[in-house]
Amino acid sequence: MSDFTLFLGKFLKQGTAIASLAPSSPWLSRATVRNIDWTAARVIVELGAGTGPITRVLAAKALPGCRVVVLERDPDFCRLLHERFTGRTGLDVVEGDVRDLTAILADRGIGQADYIVSGLPVPSFPRDLQQALFRVVRQVLRPEGAFNQITELPWVYLRFYRKYFEDVQFVFEPRNLPPAGAYFCRRVKPIA
Repeated sequence: MSDFTLFLGKFLKQGTAIASLAPSSPWLSRATVRNIDWTAARVIVELGAGTGPITRVLAAKALPGCRVVVLERDPDFCRLLHERFTGRTGLDVVEGDVRDLTAILADRGIGQADYIVSGLPVPSFPRDLQQALFRVVRQVLRPEGAFNQITELPWVYLRFYRKYFEDVQFVFEPRNLPPAGAYFCRRVKPIA
């Protein structure tokens, strides 16, 4: 089964629980991580990896000594990620829920991450789950770190992310189908 077929099937069954109809293109995957300082990054977390197009870029670019923790909730996607990335030094694929991220990282001896790269459909989440996610991000992301959020709706959610972060930048990737981009968010605001 192709990645596209698997993704489309999940999208049709689960709707907004899956962020997209298809995996991210190589262009969008690279754009989503273009702000990462590879020479300084020691811990990168990926949330909602799907079939792993961004994971592939992280695995290729992360330098020795950088740990990459890939969190995926869907068992079929997780199994595929294990097949593709098991054995990569410093890369750990975990089947789990983002609400458990603090414990998942602690189990691996990690307190904080330099970057969190998200493929989750965060704006589609119920408000309580959005807030739970950003509370966890606030706990585990270093103060100078960045939360990178992929999107297939360019600029639409700028105000949404500005509600949760002090600094939000957007990068557009027109070569993806559909045209898409990523938000680079810094300094998580306190969540009531």
